[in-house]
Amino acid sequence: MNTQVLTESGKLEPTEELLAELAAKSEELETATPEEIIAWGAERFGAKLTMGTAFGPEGCTILYMLSKIAPNTPVFNLDTGYQFRETLALRDRIAEKLGIEVELMKPDLTVEEYEAQTGGLPLYKTNPTQCCFDRKITVLKRGAEGKHAWISAIRRDQSPDRAKASIVGWDKKFGLAKINPLANVTKSWVWRMITENDIPYNPLHDQGYTSIGCWPCTRAVGAGEDERAGRWSGFAKTECGLHTLDDDDNK
Repeated sequence: MNTQVLTESGKLEPTEELLAELAAKSEELETATPEEIIAWGAERFGAKLTMGTAFGPEGCTILYMLSKIAPNTPVFNLDTGYQFRETLALRDRIAEKLGIEVELMKPDLTVEEYEAQTGGLPLYKTNPTQCCFDRKITVLKRGAEGKHAWISAIRRDQSPDRAKASIVGWDKKFGLAKINPLANVTKSWVWRMITENDIPYNPLHDQGYTSIGCWPCTRAVGAGEDERAGRWSGFAKTECGLHTLDDDDNK
């Protein structure tokens, strides 16, 4: 079943029929492979499908699969202005190896202009949630314009926040269907894919950085720590807001 209603602006309308379709498909794809899930998303949404990536190992793995299944899928990166040099260099390696050019989507204000608003004191030191909203969430909302679905690289076993992620669901925050092809896989599965297929990855992972975001809010992880413990260390914060689920996000 393929049911959809569009608003006057061309956005996908979350009708009861569409939500039912997504829920049924999510259940059907629960035991599917990541490749099968991506192939369904590409067929179902076509040119209206996009992907956002921070070039983590999971994202690089999906980019590899996209290069084989749907290489023309537009992919973007939220370039906050605070990314590691290694992350930006990885973008070039991905383009060379996989043939996928990832668009760098930037906030309206440069880092210098943004920090000038708070007297030169970076907001990530006092209010990282607002910083993430300004330099990630608002940019992704702009990137979602004209699209009907987006692929994310989250895994359920990464954190309690992500444990309830469905394979396919409705993302109310961005007004898109959300596809999580790696929801059921493990960290070891991802790294096995990278090793077996010689997929480019961020060299910071070899230095103890298990989850990489902006350099001011990312540190290496110690033995026995959760793989996302190095993000926003010292704050009661585990997500930038892109993947935080509302109670009924997956219904």
